[in-house]
Amino acid sequence: MPIRSLLCAVLVAALPNSLSAQHAHDHAAHHPHAAQADSGFAALQARGQHAMGVDQYTSTHRFDALPDGGRIELQRDSDDAEGIATIRAHLRSIADAFARGEFDTPAFVHGQAVPGTEVMAARRAAIRYEYRDLPRGGEVRIGTGDTEAVAAIHAFMAFQRGDHRAGGVNP
Repeated sequence: MPIRSLLCAVLVAALPNSLSAQHAHDHAAHHPHAAQADSGFAALQARGQHAMGVDQYTSTHRFDALPDGGRIELQRDSDDAEGIATIRAHLRSIADAFARGEFDTPAFVHGQAVPGTEVMAARRAAIRYEYRDLPRGGEVRIGTGDTEAVAAIHAFMAFQRGDHRAGGVNP
C-alpha cells in the first residue's frame, strides 16, 4: 500500500466512527471514481518508478510545450546523489530512444500508446532531442521546425502533464 494511502487509512481510522463513515459516504457520493482514479495513478507511479529508477512521489516532473517543441524535466525533491544520477541516466536514454523513434518507455509507464508519439516517431528525422543536467536531475529539450511534429510534441506534453498530474506550460 502506498505511504499516502496508508497514512490516509490511519487518519480515517483515528476519527470517530460516525465522522469517518459520513466522510466516506460524502466522498463517494461526490467523487464516485476517486478510488479508481487514485489506484490508477498509484499504478502509473509504480510503473514510472520501475521504468525511471526513482520514487515518483519524491521527484518532480514538468512537461512544457514550447513554440518549437517541448521540454521534459525530472528532478529529485531533495539532494540525493544516487537518485540524481539515476534520473540523468534515464533522461539520456530517453533522449536517445526518442531520437530513434522508440517510445516504449512512455507506453509502458502509461499503459497505452501516448498521444503524439506515432507522429514523433514518423517525423523523427525532423526532431532534435538535447539532454542537459539540472541541479537535481535533468531535462530533455525537444525541438523542431516541422509544424506537424510541433503539434504532436504538444499533444505528448499535454497528455504527460495530465496523466502525471505534473506542472508545465503551454506556448
